[in-house]
Amino acid sequence: MASINNVARHILSNYKSLTTMKLQKLVFYSQAHALATTGHPLFESDFQAWRGGPVAVDLYHLHRGKFFVSESEIPDRGTELTENEIRIVDQVRDELGSLSGRELSERTHSEQPWIGARRNLGPGDPGNVVITKESMTDYYRLNPVITPR
Repeated sequence: MASINNVARHILSNYKSLTTMKLQKLVFYSQAHALATTGHPLFESDFQAWRGGPVAVDLYHLHRGKFFVSESEIPDRGTELTENEIRIVDQVRDELGSLSGRELSERTHSEQPWIGARRNLGPGDPGNVVITKESMTDYYRLNPVITPR
């Protein structure tokens, strides 16, 4: 199984840098796409339902206080991505990479995994509730991350 760091590094390898919001959302959608299409996660890390959308806290700690992040700022951890994992991440990057971090955040705000995790929170509440992998699997199987062609 890949590490969240190596998924983030693979995404960042295609850009000089990304906003931290965009990186978090592309990593989230990579996990969602893997869960929906394979039934297995890309990595163990969980996402929390923060106000700005899903955030993986362990990845957040690596870029905290920064607006932009580059590949060199994320340590290499765990095993390298398999060919299938690379394909999944690349599909998400190709499909959603043209969207801004704000646009990706707005998209997550309209989707059940984030909405459901925040159901007992007010709009301004920070939100450390975990978005379960089960809710991601169930939702994105019916509402694919990648538009079928």
